[in-house]
Amino acid sequence: MTATLLRTAADLHARARTGRRAVVMTMGALHEGHATLIRAARKIAGPEGEVVVTVFVNPLQFGAGEDLDRYPRTLDADVELAGKAGADAVFAPSVDEVYPGGEPQVRISAGPMGERLEGSSRPGHFDGMLTVVAKLLHLTRPDVALYGQKDAQQLALIRRMVRDLNFGVEIVGVPTVREEDGLALSSRNRYLSPAERRTALALSQALFAGRDRHAAQEALRARAREVPASR
Repeated sequence: MTATLLRTAADLHARARTGRRAVVMTMGALHEGHATLIRAARKIAGPEGEVVVTVFVNPLQFGAGEDLDRYPRTLDADVELAGKAGADAVFAPSVDEVYPGGEPQVRISAGPMGERLEGSSRPGHFDGMLTVVAKLLHLTRPDVALYGQKDAQQLALIRRMVRDLNFGVEIVGVPTVREEDGLALSSRNRYLSPAERRTALALSQALFAGRDRHAAQEALRARAREVPASR
């Protein structure tokens, strides 16, 4: 399948719609994790529906000294991968298309949920993320939008925004896709040196170890309940 590249909301709105529209939002530099999201969107939309992938590097969610300028931009490869995974269109708007007239004066606030965990070290990040998600939901007008569970806090905030502000869209979370060594797939993994990559693996290894220990303890408890009590 070949995906159509669209640059403006007017071009996207001009497309004839049949069936459900499923949207996958990305910042580009697509990889197998994104492909998994697109394939899930294709399944939800069905053969009569439409899958739209957005590619937009959102300046509002980058803080001072972060990697906005060097964030990988690979649009041609992104369009090819999206099409192969089942997307009908790739919506890749410019900053001026998303924020006409400059940065918006009115923004979405993430509230207390956005100040914890990652938000405690990246003030304003989740406000910028929710603002662009709200904008892209309005611009793409989907029936359903899919996001990876890898960004758990982001997914929780999007679900809360959609519920609190009555967005008429279904939010679907898709399980994390990992590399063979257990590291979650991410466009930023290309930044890691071999030593940093080994360090990054400690988190997933600890999570898997905790999961396995919990499963073993539950199995022992289940066996203990099956043994008849003696006098």
